[in-house]
Amino acid sequence: MSSLSIFRKVAIAEGISYLLLLFIAMPVKYIFHYKELVKYTGWAHGLLFVLYAATLVLAWQEQKWKFGKAVLIFLASLLPFMPFIVDKKLKDERAL
Repeated sequence: MSSLSIFRKVAIAEGISYLLLLFIAMPVKYIFHYKELVKYTGWAHGLLFVLYAATLVLAWQEQKWKFGKAVLIFLASLLPFMPFIVDKKLKDERAL
């Protein structure tokens, strides 16, 4: 399995965890005062974010991407839904 394939899987998981944190766990915390969901979802998201960064470095080296492309892919992880768009673009690039 290539580093790019692993990165894409981690990116999807990280994107899902971010959406769960923002749109489920945080509202539950502030509406129902249930803090534990943010604690565990945040922990999982943090771990996946670190894995995202680490697997991005491996994919960057393997794919010989330019520095700017790697930076943009990293920055995409900071915005909701962007990891899914990056995944689609990487998939389309690979098909070419």
